[in-house]
Parts: sequence; structure tokens; C-alpha cells
Amino acid sequence: MTKIGLLSDTHGSFDPALNDFFKDCKEIWHAGDIGNQEVIDAMPKDKEYRIVYGNIDGGDLRLMYKEFLLFEVEGMKVLIKHIGGYPGRYDRSAIGYIDKFKPDIFISGHSHILKVMNDKRRKILHINPGACGNSGFHSVKTAVRFDINNGRVTDLEIWEKERK
Repeated sequence: MTKIGLLSDTHGSFDPALNDFFKDCKEIWHAGDIGNQEVIDAMPKDKEYRIVYGNIDGGDLRLMYKEFLLFEVEGMKVLIKHIGGYPGRYDRSAIGYIDKFKPDIFISGHSHILKVMNDKRRKILHINPGACGNSGFHSVKTAVRFDINNGRVTDLEIWEKERK
């Protein structure tokens, strides 16, 4: 079993309360719009990271991270891309990757809207953790954690905090 912490759209601000939410996670995935390297530096040090850059991320972050990641965890193929859309309304830039790689889980950010949806047509679990930074239209910051265990996602939990 692997416990995953998932966040997106920090836009240069990492909420220290996430350290507690992610404390038992083995891996932390960031689905883009990091904002600056200070966000990554503020995150817990004892984790494995999988990070993609987003549309607001500048040259340094684009050199350090990739546009998308494809990897396997506990028997599940995972695709992460910042701009992705969601089932029935995937972004054109993501649909080619989805159809080519056929992931079990598709992670995206960008919309600042928390969504967990099954794509029955493609047999994909789509997760967008929403936004946990202080920039954007969202009034509540969100992140997600879940377990991947022998090809299944279980125990999905949501972190919420009012944005001030």
C-alpha cells in the first residue's frame, strides 16, 4: 500500500497545515502551477515527489519539472498533466496522452475546482485536487490524500481550509 498526498495550484504559497495532512504519505504529487521553488522547499522533506509544471510556472521550474508524468504505483498506471479537463470535457492537449497511454488514474489541476470522477468510457479515475494556494477565484483551499493498494484507490480524504 502507498499513501499519496495530492495538491495543485499553490501559486507560490504552501500552507504549513498541509504538513500534518501529508505526514503519513509516502509520496506527494503536485499537479502544477507551483509558482516558485520556495513552495517545493517548504514541503515535507521525507517524501518522494512527482511534480509537473503548470501554465504559470516560469523557465526555472520548467527546466526542473516536466509537462506530464507517466508512472506506475501499486499496479496502477498514473498520468499527471496540469491542464487536463475532466471526463467528457478533456482538454485537447490531454486527450492524446490519455488515449495513447491509457492510464488507470488521470490527475490534473488548473481549474481550481476539486473533482473526483470516474470516466466509465475510458475506465479512468480522474482526480483534480482543486487549488491550495492563495491566488485564484476559489474561497476554500483543497488537497487530497488517498491510498493505492494492489490496483485500487481507497480511503480518499479531502483537506479543506478557508482562504483568507
